[in-house]
Amino acid sequence: MVSEKRRSVDFMAGLGANERALLERVPTRPLRRLATAVVRAKMRLQFTGWLQYVVPLVPSSVLLSLGGLAQLVGLGWVAAGFAVVAGALFAVVLFDLVTVKLKVHLPERRPARNDQLNLFDLMRVRRSCRSFQTRFMSDDDREALLDSVARHVAAPTLGPSRVRLEYIRGPITVWPTVNAAEFLVAIVPLPYDRRSVIDVGRTLQKVVMEATRQGLGTCWIGPGADHESLRQYLGDRFDPEEDQIICTCAVGYRSLYAPLFVRFFSRVINHRLSPSELFFSDAALTTPIDVGSPPYTQFGRTFEACQWAPSSYNGQTTRAVLKTTGDGVAGVDFYAVTSSRYYAPVALGVWCASWELGCEAMGLHGTFEVQPLGALEVPKLDVTWIPQGRGDG
Repeated sequence: MVSEKRRSVDFMAGLGANERALLERVPTRPLRRLATAVVRAKMRLQFTGWLQYVVPLVPSSVLLSLGGLAQLVGLGWVAAGFAVVAGALFAVVLFDLVTVKLKVHLPERRPARNDQLNLFDLMRVRRSCRSFQTRFMSDDDREALLDSVARHVAAPTLGPSRVRLEYIRGPITVWPTVNAAEFLVAIVPLPYDRRSVIDVGRTLQKVVMEATRQGLGTCWIGPGADHESLRQYLGDRFDPEEDQIICTCAVGYRSLYAPLFVRFFSRVINHRLSPSELFFSDAALTTPIDVGSPPYTQFGRTFEACQWAPSSYNGQTTRAVLKTTGDGVAGVDFYAVTSSRYYAPVALGVWCASWELGCEAMGLHGTFEVQPLGALEVPKLDVTWIPQGRGDG
């Protein structure tokens, strides 16, 4: 999310630290130099929009090299097999370059709205949009989206400050999404406040679900957006002395044309943990609940809503503990299970929104209480949902 020029206070800062830590673990100086050069090349390709197309060329080149070796030792039929597969990969990359990078393809229709779906089916049908059509949203769709933004940013927050979702339109380079041209940029005050980061996830998730209802494609973007470009388009709506960008969400019409790597990447990270790995009855997160047994059945598919909630690379860094008494569920504690200062609380906020929306769809209501900030232990109890009419449980 942060550009190569500035990584100190934004969401990308954590990723930059991880990259440095990874390089520091390389055992020798020559290997460290090579690893550093690879990382720099990767970043350069990423922020020039070419990485999606270069990645498939690596296995193609390996296959051609293996084919050459096979030819040298007299295994002509093996060499021919390698050449066919490598040629097919090259052909796909060429097709992607023409249709996606150069944008030469047949016109595409605007995706249909999802008005016929209930909330839970809407959450299941929503997938990160990795490739967008080249046209901008219609005026009506953009107006509806910005109305949704205005309503949700005005709602009560868990933290002391309002979340800002600023709309920008321009060719921001993002990774791995391609051809995105319209974005919502989540901004909070510069001094770090974990509650505000949670509010970003909670607020933006509600906007994303309404956009999905409209038939719009959305993609949460963390480390893959160039912040220098974002700041340029934000102009005087962003003050680096007072604001920080937490994440970005690309919005627009989903395209059928997507680079091979993007399609492969989307399939690989589409895995979700089972409810027994996400919902527990004890603070140690060791005893799973049976979501199909009372008193948990009152929440219906709300568990599913959280299970399919988006998170950075679908890491699913949130867990929930359902506290029970003789009268039923007295409260739900939401835990972050990684020490991330940005990714984890954003994902936890997304869970809060999904739980809230799911409960409302089931006719259940409650309130959120933010737990004392304290030290960043793991698992970290951040927020508790209390059913309406109950005490602290």
